[in-house]
Amino acid sequence: MAREDILRTIPSVEHLLNSPDLKIFFERMDRNYITTVVRYEVEEFRKRLTDGEEMSPQQLLKNIVNELNELTTPYFTYAINGLGIVLHTGLGRAPFSRKVVEALNSVAIGYSRLQIDEEGRRADRYKKISKLLKIITGAEAGMIVNNNAAATLLILNTVACGKEVIVSRGQLIEIGGSFRIPEVMAQSGAILHEVGTTNRTHLRDYESAISEKTAAIMRVHQSNYRISGFTKDVPLEELVELGRKYNLVVIDDLGSGALIDFSKYGLPKEPLVQESVERGADIVCFSGDKLIGGPQCGIIIGRKEYIEKIKKNPLNRALRCDKLTSAALEATLCLFLKNEEQIIKEHSVISILLKPLDLIKRQAKNCVRALNKQDKIKWTIRESVSEIGGGSLSTEELPTYVLEIRPKNIPVERLARELRLYQPPIFGRIEKDTLILDFRTVLKGEEKIIARALNEILRD
Repeated sequence: MAREDILRTIPSVEHLLNSPDLKIFFERMDRNYITTVVRYEVEEFRKRLTDGEEMSPQQLLKNIVNELNELTTPYFTYAINGLGIVLHTGLGRAPFSRKVVEALNSVAIGYSRLQIDEEGRRADRYKKISKLLKIITGAEAGMIVNNNAAATLLILNTVACGKEVIVSRGQLIEIGGSFRIPEVMAQSGAILHEVGTTNRTHLRDYESAISEKTAAIMRVHQSNYRISGFTKDVPLEELVELGRKYNLVVIDDLGSGALIDFSKYGLPKEPLVQESVERGADIVCFSGDKLIGGPQCGIIIGRKEYIEKIKKNPLNRALRCDKLTSAALEATLCLFLKNEEQIIKEHSVISILLKPLDLIKRQAKNCVRALNKQDKIKWTIRESVSEIGGGSLSTEELPTYVLEIRPKNIPVERLARELRLYQPPIFGRIEKDTLILDFRTVLKGEEKIIARALNEILRD
């Protein structure tokens, strides 16, 4: 059929609204909104035909149904992570611990106490968070904003707007979303003064850069890459001593940040927040949603005089966190008040990082056992490696077991897509003609859901 003939056969909006395929949506949406969607899709269909695409009128109805389904189906849903990346940005990074989920439910079901005291007066919304951070890290005070990029921006804008901040050239990092230290510094109003070379920076480089224009020295943790070989970094305590000598603020941007020493459990050492405080940094910032295992936020701790200035910065209003983030972080920090044995047991991220190999393998075997002797696939359980991800120890790998699935009758891409469309969505990775599901990041009981999904998809 010629394109002109197809254009003439495009159904009217009213005709499409009366289609039996759209009947179910009138229970979910107001008719006016359904009409708007139909008009948008008709216009888009006409444009694509005019541009030369080969499409049938039946495709138009399918497009409308798909769009209405997408609008009325939640996007932000629980999903199963079979990708083997512990802190996967696309999958929400840190899975919350049980106590955090309970805290979120508590503040979400009705009104909640955010910044009001026992006397009914307006209170400091950072007070409880600050107390917890003070006890756990040893800092004089603390606060939170909506992510660590915001924390860096706010700190620099408060203590160095219009003045220079000295940073080693090897620490001018870029993280996900093209976030770059030089660019955030420019947005803050601070002036970057980079020193040293990519692989070597000495204390004398910092000192020779100091002038009457200098406001601060900033150290940035290289959390998402490593420079090895002929390298030189200046220890934080030496930067602190230099800062004291010239009355400069010393800022330590830890990126991920850690509150327990992972090296004790066979993982590489990540800089401890407590160590930055002990070594004298004036201001320290780090993420709340990576190794801390809480909600997305940026945590700022340090000397009380600086925290108070940062809190009073008008920009803080634009970057502050809501009740859900505050409640989730409070519950997360409360976990760190316990002994390390309890933390490892109750903290979701840490328990995944330290998940025993025999348990990972057992989950994979249990999944296979529940596949009902499925003859439409070939499967193998083998050793592999997982990633930590999220800019946290991102160059490190963890041993794991994966389930390899090779479908016999359908393309592996289709199987992977059907798993992503399942409820709950299940995410795996494809290598050549094989679907890989990594069981380090598959939580307890999720192996049964994976097996059920595979049985249903392959049966149909």
